[in-house]
Amino acid sequence: MKLHFVIAEAALELIPESLWRDPSVRSDEKRREMEPSQILLDRSVHHSAMLKLKDGFRRGRPDLVHLTLLSATSTPLHQEGQAKVYIHTIGDVVLEFGEGTRPPKSYARFRNLMEKMLVERPESGLVSVRESTLPQLLKSIGTDHSTGLSVQGAPVRLEALADDLVKRKNPAVVVGGFPRGHFLPADLKAFDDLARIDDKSLDAHVVTARVIYEVEKASARQLAKGVPGSSSH
Repeated sequence: MKLHFVIAEAALELIPESLWRDPSVRSDEKRREMEPSQILLDRSVHHSAMLKLKDGFRRGRPDLVHLTLLSATSTPLHQEGQAKVYIHTIGDVVLEFGEGTRPPKSYARFRNLMEKMLVERPESGLVSVRESTLPQLLKSIGTDHSTGLSVQGAPVRLEALADDLVKRKNPAVVVGGFPRGHFLPADLKAFDDLARIDDKSLDAHVVTARVIYEVEKASARQLAKGVPGSSSH
């Protein structure tokens, strides 16, 4: 099994042109000595500017994306090459992380890396960047089953979900990379299943950690069953 883990509709983007003249953006531009077109939109810095965006409640949270990415790439599953991670942004840009590639643990370094990637858009390397919708991404992965995780989904036990995933060759799991709200209708149609793992709405990095841990345990159970004389308890 190779698990494809997607952080979708992620609140990760460069400051849109409509906000470049806002005082909070101008101040940040001067402080960092960078053009606004090269700076990540960040609610903690550009709050007043983001009030002008009708969907601002879903945007400008690269810190949440960072936490979720760390939760996925710091796991044995990822380090052993059994998981591949993608960020699909709210602007339909996909950042694909190479085998074993881990992001900086420092948020400042992560921010700088993401700004560089979104400006330069390298087509290859440790992180490659391309334009793609979520349905297009899942199709290009060639997944044999995609599961979106949302409180809108059907309730499922995590252990059962993990057992199903490890039986597949190329499954994809998708978590929302936005602070509030739900997946957009066009993206919901791309999933084979929509699952809810808890009655409460959980942060994406918590969902990520729980799912990957259960997949690791399910993989170990599967391996044990295939070894002569081993226990399946």
